[in-house]
Amino acid sequence: MKKLILLTLFLFSFGVQSQNTHSAFKTGEWLKFRMHYGFLNASYATLQVNSTTINETPVYHVVGHGETTGVASWFFKVDDTYESYFDKEDGKPFRFVRKINEGGYTKDVEINFDYKTSKAELNDKKNKKKLNFTLQDNIQDLISAFYFLRNNYKTEDLEIGKAITLKMLYDDDGIFNFKLKYLGKDIVNTKYGKVECLKFRPLVQSGRVFKEQESLSLWVSNDDNRIPIRIKADLAVGAIKADLDGYNGLKHQFKIIMD
Repeated sequence: MKKLILLTLFLFSFGVQSQNTHSAFKTGEWLKFRMHYGFLNASYATLQVNSTTINETPVYHVVGHGETTGVASWFFKVDDTYESYFDKEDGKPFRFVRKINEGGYTKDVEINFDYKTSKAELNDKKNKKKLNFTLQDNIQDLISAFYFLRNNYKTEDLEIGKAITLKMLYDDDGIFNFKLKYLGKDIVNTKYGKVECLKFRPLVQSGRVFKEQESLSLWVSNDDNRIPIRIKADLAVGAIKADLDGYNGLKHQFKIIMD
């Protein structure tokens, strides 16, 4: 359960912005989220934007980290780290790292994207095996997708009830289509005040964890930052919510509705 919620936070919580002409983020941006399961503060997650180079190409290096805290960690301990290196100009991923420990379930995966050969090599360090995948247009990893979408869609182009589709690779399951349906605008009460948001619904697999295919909802700030404000998920047992709990280094002013 915690694994899916952390993946949801790192991937599904994104905003939309016009391509490259008006970037929604910058180096130094830091976001913190607090997750609640019932009355428990189940875990925290952070996203930090850094800069570096890969093969002399300037890239963003984003580190996402999530872990359970307090009483929740007594029942199920999570310590997950995700990293993505992607091109500053077009958002193409060069490298993706996934190191997780979720109640003793561990993974240590690195994916390197080679656009000259149109191949991606997945190195499963835990199981000592390597897999190769043929790259497709607009491929993204779990983290780069968040930032790619912030810079590549216009709010005015979104249609209520229509879904955005993105090709993704982040595990040995291979490349798949991720879909996100736009539901319109909404006002969310936060610790900072009221925030106008764009509401989305990721389409997930129903069954063991989620009640229905459309059991996830997320709200993204309707300003130039396009940062995730809230995620709610109805689970097979109970519900979980993640709220923005801290931020720093935003490129644009965070808009709060003043009563």
